[in-house]
Amino acid sequence: MYLSHFGLAEAPFSIAPDPRYLYMSQRHQEALAHLLYGLAGEGGFVLLTGEVGAGKTTICRCLLEQLPESCDLAYIFNPKLSVEELLSTLCVEFAIACPPGNTSIKVFIDAINAHLLAAHARGRNTVLIIDEAQNLSADVLEQMRLLTNLETSQRKLLQIILIGQPELATILAQPALRQLAQRIVARYHLGPLSKSEVAAYVAHRLSVAGAKQSLFPAALMGQLHRLSAGVPRVINLLCDRALLGAYTQGAGLVRRATLRQAAREVFPAAAGWRRALPLLLSGLTLLAVGAVATAVYQRQSPELAPAATAATTPATSASGAAQPIAPASAPATTLEWPAGQPRGQSQALAYAALLRAWGVAEAGSQPCRQVVSLGLRCRSARGGLDEIRQLNRPAILKLRDLRGEAFYATLSALDDRGADFVVGNQTRRIALGALAAQWSGEYTLLWRVPADVHGLLRPGESGPAVAWLAGQLAGLQDTQLGPHSGPQSGPPLGPQLGTLPAAPRTGGYEVYDAALVSRLKQFQFAQGLLPDGNFGVQTQMRLSNANDRAAPTLLRAEAEK
Repeated sequence: MYLSHFGLAEAPFSIAPDPRYLYMSQRHQEALAHLLYGLAGEGGFVLLTGEVGAGKTTICRCLLEQLPESCDLAYIFNPKLSVEELLSTLCVEFAIACPPGNTSIKVFIDAINAHLLAAHARGRNTVLIIDEAQNLSADVLEQMRLLTNLETSQRKLLQIILIGQPELATILAQPALRQLAQRIVARYHLGPLSKSEVAAYVAHRLSVAGAKQSLFPAALMGQLHRLSAGVPRVINLLCDRALLGAYTQGAGLVRRATLRQAAREVFPAAAGWRRALPLLLSGLTLLAVGAVATAVYQRQSPELAPAATAATTPATSASGAAQPIAPASAPATTLEWPAGQPRGQSQALAYAALLRAWGVAEAGSQPCRQVVSLGLRCRSARGGLDEIRQLNRPAILKLRDLRGEAFYATLSALDDRGADFVVGNQTRRIALGALAAQWSGEYTLLWRVPADVHGLLRPGESGPAVAWLAGQLAGLQDTQLGPHSGPQSGPPLGPQLGTLPAAPRTGGYEVYDAALVSRLKQFQFAQGLLPDGNFGVQTQMRLSNANDRAAPTLLRAEAEK
């Protein structure tokens, strides 16, 4: 609301972890140095503690950017797990093959140890990051210590970084965990920003957002430091609310009274802000943790993961002849790369199969860039089969065989009993339980959207992107309420969408106003997305998929099962 008033290009104090807004204080630099020192040593545990919102996630993002490519990294952000669940999660994160349905701790540990030895033989380092580690049980912590017992004469084969709130240090100081505490090779407690650092932090974020002048007088920095206790995330909350207050007053900068009022609104007066702070920030921590998880997965996939083919797309042999899909009644227990075919071609062949499904005959060296001119876009992400079912588009999955070697295969059909894949020049079917042991969750798929559609829409804006959005929502309304009652791809939208007023037009285009935002939020809610009214990639994909009847689908119809 206040951006144009202050001449800002974007919100300077958003809690989203945009790397452009990263401010590395001296404390953050010291914390990062301790983590890097611990990883460069002989291995073991590295400990980082700090209050909620102090910037531990910022340190994680910086660490990810500086890890070498020879490092295999796993990130666990929900450590409230049993020993069996944590070991199973490790196997999934590192793509370690285990028998489907296994619950034996010994089987998990044997598989993990074998993977660590194989990784070391290939010259790779294995690192595990556990966030919110103060939630780890004593049994899980002891199991983590036992995993670090595997070592060579020079170093341990698994390095573990524990990140948590200050109580984590108290937990590790217990006599029962003294063996683990003795294996911590580097530890650092991330404290709050000083008064001078708060001033530099605020100035940095305003500068990145395009501010031409200081909106917070220097005389307010002491007050801001006291109110926030130097916690970066609290500074963001206070400054954002203070700018909103200054905007409503028509002021050109934030006054002392405005900042005090912002603090009263941010911190419930009855509880006192110091006691309310953990409650306010606990939910926000989930956003930051999710961002680091995304960064981990993106780092593990430096290139866009391959994409997929349609449920009806046949595989082709080396001569170009189509081969029939294997019978749905005989799923295999593992997928292997075809013998005699170069494994290095797996990604190119997977893209070729995906593009054939979309009616594109040729795939160049950079297919995800080349298909943009055809109205297609690539989506590379990490998720589960439920997410792929919802999107209902063929997808390329990155798999690992029983030897741990990676290859790409095209998921062309999916039902409750198994999945059909195009693997090289062959077609295979695998049981869903067996697939989980080979798939790390990385996938890529295609979806259709005009080239001039983007995700940044501002109130009052009009243009092709707004027109496309309004048209997609109108198409869903007609399908749900009008005479066209044919099947839809994706969940039904619900009748409430048809009761909203039509968006006004200007210059031949709809206007992105409150009515259109309300429509979009209802669609997001019906699709299980966060109903924030933002026109992001996930929302664009769901809109496109709900109306695109010509696109290839993944789910096998009931009659075909």
